Amino acid sequence: MVYKYFCDLVQLLFRLVWGINRVGRINKQEVPLFNMAIRARENLVAARAFLVGVILAVLLGVFAGDKINSLIIGILAILGVIVGYFVADKNVQTFLLASVSLVLVSYSGISGLVINSAVLGTGIASIVSATLGALLALFVPATIIVALKTVFSIAKS
Repeated sequence: MVYKYFCDLVQLLFRLVWGINRVGRINKQEVPLFNMAIRARENLVAARAFLVGVILAVLLGVFAGDKINSLIIGILAILGVIVGYFVADKNVQTFLLASVSLVLVSYSGISGLVINSAVLGTGIASIVSATLGALLALFVPATIIVALKTVFSIAKS
């Protein structure tokens, strides 16, 4: 039963991100995220990697909790490297500002929730903490790659 729901969820994820129906053809009218989240063709790889990474991180945080497999964390880190590598030069400042703030807030949220969950003993704190940790696994490599690209471009000019 759980396996069937998981397979349906994975199929829905593929339909939302890549716009693939059961036959394997792309149907852009059926997939609202295909048109909404990915508008520019210059960042197509980064946008899809980012969308898959965020959805995967949130699903892992909610359903896996503290028992996230290290292979999945590695996949999130690789998606983060892909996102960071394909960020366009015109979006570097916006991306760095948003990703650094997200990394700082996620880390402080994890630190605060660990203390709160130890005191209160709530189950929601572990779910939020795992979700923030998975988002950190996605955004830290992307932020490092974009920051290094920016430093090298400044040094080159």
